[in-house]
Amino acid sequence: MSMQALTLGPAGTYSHRAASAVAEDEDIHFTESVTSIIESVADGSYDRGVVPVENSIEGSVTESLDALAEHDVAVVKEIITPIRHALIAQGESFDVVASHAQALAQCRDYLEANYPDAELEAVASTARGVQRARDDPSVAAIGHPANADNGESLQLLAEDIQDRSSNATRFLVVAPPDARTAAGSKTSFIVYPNADYPGLLLELLEPFADRDINLTRVESRPSGERLGDYVFHIDIAAGLYEDRTQAALDVIEAIAEDGWVRRLGSYDSETVLY
Repeated sequence: MSMQALTLGPAGTYSHRAASAVAEDEDIHFTESVTSIIESVADGSYDRGVVPVENSIEGSVTESLDALAEHDVAVVKEIITPIRHALIAQGESFDVVASHAQALAQCRDYLEANYPDAELEAVASTARGVQRARDDPSVAAIGHPANADNGESLQLLAEDIQDRSSNATRFLVVAPPDARTAAGSKTSFIVYPNADYPGLLLELLEPFADRDINLTRVESRPSGERLGDYVFHIDIAAGLYEDRTQAALDVIEAIAEDGWVRRLGSYDSETVLY
């Protein structure tokens, strides 16, 4: 039986492109909520989910982080997709530019310089913006250049309009808990210390520094329990199979004895170019 994957839709989003690295196109399904992707994998409805967690310019996708803390899933792969934004419209005259809020933000300099009078409209996804442009000649979209169809209905007005060429989005592939593995060059876990005292964060990070483990990301999110109470999302450049990782996590679990530590799993990274 083929692998069924769920990601952000509609078809044509960057999430769709990332998901094509883990499933055949006919096995990729869409929703418009990151939370529902993670819920659907946790309850067994789908084999895999592909969720954006971080953009190199705009930062973290907080909805993804919060859903990972809420539901028991495994992380089995990281996919990096360099973002290529293009301006797409039926013709060169338009009043509105529609796209995902992050895409609009990532092309701010270009839009201000070239279309200072255009109204910017944030929609649910880049693909949603492309659909708006297809339906309405007064609307342009920002999306992947492949969304233009050689002038059939949409023209490619400008390519690579993102403000920085290093722009990339990081996706995590989530799977049911029994797919969790200790093999991989990176590991993600979530720590809820259920405590608050001076030096707590330092205490949580020292076990990794002491063992020469590089932290690739540390982020705090409100726990939802009470004001000033946090859940910490930590990514490291080491696998759970390594003794040093297990030793560091033993220390972390002792610090968080009144809370919990969720090991999302170890995984490798793949960069997907389009």
